[in-house]
Amino acid sequence: MKLTEGVVVLDIPENNKKMKKLTGFLLLALAFSACTTTRKTQGLQDAMSKKDTTQSVIIKEVKVDSGAIVRDILQKVVSNKVDFNTFNAKIKVDYESAEKSDNYTIYLSMRKDSVILIKVKGSFLGISSVGLEAQIKKDSIILVQLVGDKNVKYRSISYLQEISQIPFDFATLQDIIMGNPIYIDSNVLSYKNTESELLVQMAGEVFKHLMTLNNTNYQITHSKLDDINVERNRTCDISQNTYQPLGKFMFATYRKITVSEKSKLDVFLDFKEYSINEPLKYTFDIPKNLKRK
Repeated sequence: MKLTEGVVVLDIPENNKKMKKLTGFLLLALAFSACTTTRKTQGLQDAMSKKDTTQSVIIKEVKVDSGAIVRDILQKVVSNKVDFNTFNAKIKVDYESAEKSDNYTIYLSMRKDSVILIKVKGSFLGISSVGLEAQIKKDSIILVQLVGDKNVKYRSISYLQEISQIPFDFATLQDIIMGNPIYIDSNVLSYKNTESELLVQMAGEVFKHLMTLNNTNYQITHSKLDDINVERNRTCDISQNTYQPLGKFMFATYRKITVSEKSKLDVFLDFKEYSINEPLKYTFDIPKNLKRK
């Protein structure tokens, strides 16, 4: 991968299909592990036993209703959740697949439980410019393509599921951007306590989740997700590290995501700038005369 100082590469879609792929990847990079809130599912243990890659780290089974130790662990994980009113960030994104490698910059502003604003900056004919903008609200999405086939799309929030093939909602997307814990509920199956790490296995309707925590401060360092649907064979590995102060919280500024199903995709998110509880830095304006799609 070739990186040029101040210039990132962004493929310009030639048709609607390519634009959809670009948009889907952008949202996947931000919502890599999202799915609907986990809940108890009948026959879950049967589904887990069909595909269980975590047996080697399970040393004690925990009954969900009486696992005092696990409840204490999860309370400490939740206590690390970054709370905010507003959030601004500049994120360097690199990705690598079997077909190609690419990189670009995301500028993001978010108001809690209200709106997420995104600008994607890349290189078009050697000129660095914003190529894509998005406004995401609880019930709607607006996508603006500013280069190539310039257009604006108005969609419902369900469009996120359509283009990523992963069910999730605004609240979960918001937590993922902040690096906050997800899939935290009573579906805890097992745990292992080591000298430096704590491993907790839980499961939801879509994924089973093996979460690795720092044994000292309970920060999430790694998540391994396997699809409950064994026919899909979908997996996702997420690493979070380089925690830095953000107000009174600690924020994971570097993340690596590896998604595998029919092919493998590596995504690297490097938060170059980040702040909470300041005025929104980026705005969203729809240029006039853009065709609607």
